[in-house]
Amino acid sequence: MKHFPENLSAKLDIRKQNNALRKLPLSSKKIDFSSNDYLGFSQSEIIFKETHQHLITNKITQNGATGSRLLSGNHKLYQETEDFIAKFHKSESALIFNSGYDANVGFFSAVPQKNDLILYDELCHASIRDGIQLSNAKAYKFNHNDFEDLEKLILRNPNTNIYIVTESVFSMDGDCPNLEELVQLSDKYHCYLVVDEAHALGVFGTEGEGFVQMLVLQNHVFARIMTFGKGLGCHGAAILGSVELRDYLVNFARSFIYTTGLSPHSVATILIAYQYLKKDSTSILKLRENIVFFNQEKNMLGLKPLFVRSKSAIQSAIIPGNEKVKAIANQLQEKGFDVKAILSPTVPEGQERLRFCLHSYNSTEEISEVLRLLSTFVF
Repeated sequence: MKHFPENLSAKLDIRKQNNALRKLPLSSKKIDFSSNDYLGFSQSEIIFKETHQHLITNKITQNGATGSRLLSGNHKLYQETEDFIAKFHKSESALIFNSGYDANVGFFSAVPQKNDLILYDELCHASIRDGIQLSNAKAYKFNHNDFEDLEKLILRNPNTNIYIVTESVFSMDGDCPNLEELVQLSDKYHCYLVVDEAHALGVFGTEGEGFVQMLVLQNHVFARIMTFGKGLGCHGAAILGSVELRDYLVNFARSFIYTTGLSPHSVATILIAYQYLKKDSTSILKLRENIVFFNQEKNMLGLKPLFVRSKSAIQSAIIPGNEKVKAIANQLQEKGFDVKAILSPTVPEGQERLRFCLHSYNSTEEISEVLRLLSTFVF
């Protein structure tokens, strides 16, 4: 093997010194408070069997897409699934991408143009930031959920196409913006509002349709990014918007054009998961009950000051310092609870945290016990 470059070794050493070196975890039998499988769909035998049956019924035995969707990979399941998604989300169109990362990189690198402006929430996901870095447009961040700060930036840039970017549920804090206020601001200045709904799909709305649709604001949003690796328990993502936006992305989004499509089995899983979301609200209701119960329990135990305010499935307890938060996470894991520490530089220094992900399949006993243990470790 060739000698590893010294400058790269130095960067790894710095991570080790800061107690921030990432390693791939082994599969765990612990009680799940870390995965994004909010509704348990990734474990659903019903969805697995119905997906298989859908493929058999439609005589689809192909294992791979065989090429990009613009070449040979646009199998018939894509159209069926995109039509279902568009109807479910009350959108003119839906375009499936291979992942949420691909969708965000594809959108932001292709849609905003050289003389346009992107204004994004400072806590937006890394995939959004990476897409923005590839764009030819100028970009500025605004303070988290601070629309006065956002309006100041808008007013400094008159006569410009402005894209406002936020998330309906922020992945690290689990909080939500005031979307009604943001829509009013966007409409007032004729901006293009883009909302990443990765952590809202399956969690908000009577059928888990997401935060935007729950508030009936979909006609005020230029584009919604729906990711399937969380609430739907499968893989892929879709960008929702006008037919013109879909046509544009098919022609200019490089992460769509230059990649092999998803396999028929992957697309069928997306379709069946959506159908299951529509016909059975049991998991959604149970998840909501657990979110309410978690908040009640943390308040009763005096833990409220530690936590970021959240009504979503993501609950974050701020415990500054990589070493300290890792130690508490290890103590919880030793007691059988899979709770992950989120370290800097993933979050800013001083904002290190325990990130609790709640699920429909967590019991109230499990929630009570993990919070009781947390209270003994931090107080």
